[in-house]
Amino acid sequence: MQQPPDHAYPRHWEADVVLRDGGTARIRPITPDDAERLVSFYEQVSDESKYYRFFAPYPRLSDRDVHRFTHHDYVDRVGLAATVGGEFIATVRYDRINDRGLPATDPGDDQAEVAFLVQDAHQGRGVASALLEHIAAVARERGIRRFAAEVLPANSKMIKVFTDAGYTQQRTFEDGVVRLEFDLEPTEQSMAVMRGREQRAEARSMQRLLAPGSVAVIGTGRTPGGVGRTALRHVLDSGFTGRVHAVNHAFPEGTDRLDPEGVPAVRSLREIDGPVDLAVIAVPADHVPEVIDDCGEHGVQGVLVLSSGYAEAGTEGRERQRALLRRTRSYGMRLIGPNAFGLINTAPGVRLNASFAPVMPATGRIGLFTQSGAIGIALLSGLHERGPGDGSPAGVSTFVSAGNRADASGNDLLQYWYDDPDTDVAILYLESIGNPRKFTRLARRTAAVKPVVVAKGARHHGTAPLGHTVPTVRIPDSTVAALMRQAGVIRVDTVTELLDAGLLLASQPLPAGARVAVLGNSEALSLLAYDACLTEGLRPRRPRVLPSAATPHDFHTALAEELAREGCDAVVVTAIPWV
Repeated sequence: MQQPPDHAYPRHWEADVVLRDGGTARIRPITPDDAERLVSFYEQVSDESKYYRFFAPYPRLSDRDVHRFTHHDYVDRVGLAATVGGEFIATVRYDRINDRGLPATDPGDDQAEVAFLVQDAHQGRGVASALLEHIAAVARERGIRRFAAEVLPANSKMIKVFTDAGYTQQRTFEDGVVRLEFDLEPTEQSMAVMRGREQRAEARSMQRLLAPGSVAVIGTGRTPGGVGRTALRHVLDSGFTGRVHAVNHAFPEGTDRLDPEGVPAVRSLREIDGPVDLAVIAVPADHVPEVIDDCGEHGVQGVLVLSSGYAEAGTEGRERQRALLRRTRSYGMRLIGPNAFGLINTAPGVRLNASFAPVMPATGRIGLFTQSGAIGIALLSGLHERGPGDGSPAGVSTFVSAGNRADASGNDLLQYWYDDPDTDVAILYLESIGNPRKFTRLARRTAAVKPVVVAKGARHHGTAPLGHTVPTVRIPDSTVAALMRQAGVIRVDTVTELLDAGLLLASQPLPAGARVAVLGNSEALSLLAYDACLTEGLRPRRPRVLPSAATPHDFHTALAEELAREGCDAVVVTAIPWV
C-alpha cells in the first residue's frame, strides 16, 4: 500500500506514557521498518492471548499479515505500538468501516474497528488503557467518532479495559462474541478515568524513586571526596533502610567492600545479585549513556543523575540532555535531573538522603520541590533553623531538587503528594512552568485536599533558566498569578515567604470559615491586619487592642477568650515587644 503523500508519518502521535506500575513506555505509530519487531513481539505472546486476538489458533504471522500490520495510511488504517527498550510490548490498530462492517475510505464513514494485543509479561500494567486513550485521540483527529470491538466472553481483561474507559457504549452478544460499540466523544466519566489513571501512574513512578528498596551509587570514587563518594556518604549517614552498593568500573579486581564505609563494591551492576530500584549516577556526562544502558539492562526502575555538563552547558549539552532522556525512557525508567541536587525521604521506613544536603532534615509533613539546587539548600537550611528536631512543624516528608528537570517535574510531585498520607503541605519553587494547563489542573486538584504554596522565580526574564529544555509557554506574570489564584494555589514572592507560609499551614488547622478576630497590643498594627483581612475578602471583627505593656499572660487570657467566642474561625495576633 502506498502511503499518501499528504499523510506522512505523524510524528506528533509519539508520546512517552507512565504505566500503572510507575514504569514508562513509548507509544508511536507502526511503520514498515517494524516488521522484525512485530514478528519478534508476536513470538513472545502466549497461545491463549493469540487466540483471544484472532478467535482461532494463530501460531505465527504470515508475510501477508506482517505487511498488513506494518503498512498503514495513517488515516483509514492506523497501528500504534507501545515499546520498551525499542521492542514492542503491545499493539493496537483500527480500520475504518462502513455501516455494514466492511473496510471503508469515505470520510463520511465515522466508525472503526479496533483491536489490541499485549505481551503477556506486560499485562496488568495498564498498557492497553494507555493505548486506548491514544488511539482514540488519533481516531478523533482523523474524523472517526465511534469504535467497535469484538471480544471473546472469556477475555475478561480486555472487556474490562473497554468498559472501564468511561465512554458511552453499547454491548451486544451474538454468535458467541461480545460486540462493544462506544462513542469517542470525551465524557465527564472518561476524562475522570484518564486523569485518575494518569495520577495513579505518575504517583507510583515517583514512589518508586522516593522509596526504593535498594540504591546503587554509580561513580563512587575509590578515595573519600568527590561527587559520588559524597552522595554515598549521605545515603549511609541518613540511615537508609534498604540495600546500598557502590559501583565503579575502576575498582581493582577482587574489590568487594569499600572502606571505611564497608559497603559492597562492584565494578558493574551485573555483579549485583537482586534488583536495584534507584541508581544515583555521578560520572562524567560522556560516560552517562553507557551507565544508562547498564541500568536499563539490569532492570533499574529510576535514575537520579547528579552529573552536570548538559543543557546548562550550551548547545552541545542541550542535545546530550535530549539524548539522555530518550535513552532513559527507552528502558522504561524515570529520570530526575540531570544536574540534580538530589532527593530525600524522611519516612521512618525509608530514611533516604540521596542528595548533596549534608544533614538529613527532620521528619515532618512538608513536601518540597525545587528546580534549583541553591534554592533547595536555602529551603532546607531555613527549615532547619526554624525547627530542628523530628516532629516539629519545620520537618520535611519528601524533597526533590530536579536540576534541569528533563523528565520528573513539579507536576509529578503534585501527583505523588495528592494522596501521600505523610504530606500535609506542598511547597514548590518553580523557575519555569512547562505545561501551564496541566500544572493548573493538578494544582487545583491537590489544593482541594491540602495547601499548595508556590514561589515562581525568573518572572522578569521572559525565558526559562539554563538547562530547562522541556517546552515552556511564555505567558505574562499577571496571567500566571491569575491561573494560580483560580487553582487555589497560595503564591508568594520570596523564599522567606515560602517558608513562612509552609510553616503556618503545617502547624495550624484550616479555619472553618472567613470570620477573623484581630488581637494585639498596638492599635496601628491591629488596624493593618484588619485592613489586610478586608482586602483578602475575609470578615474581620474590629480589633481588640491590649495595652502596650500587656504581658504574655494577658495575651494568653485574651486569646483564649477570642477563640471561645461565637462566630470566630481564626485569630490573628499582632504584637510589639514588651519592654
